[in-house]
Amino acid sequence: MKIYLMSLGAGLLVGVIYSLISVRSPAPPVVALIGLLGILIGEQLPPLLRAIWVKEPAT
Repeated sequence: MKIYLMSLGAGLLVGVIYSLISVRSPAPPVVALIGLLGILIGEQLPPLLRAIWVKEPAT
């Protein structure tokens, strides 16, 4: 969890710096980021559903 928070903090810092020097971020549009979120959720669903189906703890 710590590494995720560090990554988020670094991203926020870079975003603030870009804003202060009036540079557009090279990040993809929000639609693309939502698509990536969908991919991540989709990757997690089959193991979770399989664990629920056979009543085992998810890994």
